[in-house]
Amino acid sequence: MILESLPCDEVKNKIESAHSITILSHLNPDADTLGTALGIYTLLSKDKSKKVEVVNASMALPLYLDFLPNFKKIKHHMDYTDSLILSCDCGSVDRLGFDLKNRDIINIDHHQSNTRYGSINVVIAQHASASQVAFTLFKEIYPIEADAATCFYAALLSDTKYFTTNSVNEEVFNVAKDLVKAGALPDEVAYHFTQRKSLSSLRLLEKALASLALSHDASIATLMVTKEDIEATGATIPDMEGIVDHARSLATVEVALFAMELEDGIRISLRSEKVDVSKVAMAFGGGGHKVAAGFTLSQCGLQESIDTILKKIEELGIMDEK
Repeated sequence: MILESLPCDEVKNKIESAHSITILSHLNPDADTLGTALGIYTLLSKDKSKKVEVVNASMALPLYLDFLPNFKKIKHHMDYTDSLILSCDCGSVDRLGFDLKNRDIINIDHHQSNTRYGSINVVIAQHASASQVAFTLFKEIYPIEADAATCFYAALLSDTKYFTTNSVNEEVFNVAKDLVKAGALPDEVAYHFTQRKSLSSLRLLEKALASLALSHDASIATLMVTKEDIEATGATIPDMEGIVDHARSLATVEVALFAMELEDGIRISLRSEKVDVSKVAMAFGGGGHKVAAGFTLSQCGLQESIDTILKKIEELGIMDEK
């Protein structure tokens, strides 16, 4: 999808004709989904003739993101039963956590595996973050001021891992420049991302690193945390963000796997630089990007889940496709 084909007029007309709007981010939110949602909320809530809400179904939000404008406006339930839905950074409708049957949805995302569940789908898989998609779309409709720019910039910084992923190109830096020009402060965002770790997140990281195991000639690294680890450290799901990247940082590692034992099953995060780990995720009903994907296994134990995934990696032959 290129700029000329963006449904700007269609999106604008939908928003203008809506009497109420609900902006949704995905379950267990990260900075991209929340930053995108809050950026859009900042833009749309200026119209006082409309009711606008920003909602996330998860009770635990990443507290280091509380510096984002309007963070405290995030609710955990939807008040409007017939509102226009804007979904942010969500590949499938079930990950929004609400029953949205027969609802009008504008789907804003950058996941290649997106199921196009919206009545309007603004999905640009080539973009580095959902916020880049949102910025590219909404700058054609509304002026982007400092608060929205801060939210979109934070989301972009997070999903590019500080501009280090293979999705980073000249266009990404141009978007970052435009957002800074609009009022985003890179040093402030970087401070909140890098210097506000919780003690529980560090203690859980210690547990995860102690479980490190290498396989396939040290090209695959696995980390895990048990329910007991999570309880002992007092960690929440947001505290687990980024743990998988520590396994990926090893010089020999081409695929990193992080398994979390949660109440709803074993949640898996996969990371790589060149190997298409989305194939593994899709084989287990999940999704994501080529180099960052995930899914949940509900009927296996922790080690059994890891063994099953390693076997699937062999069956798919993805280590030979680089």
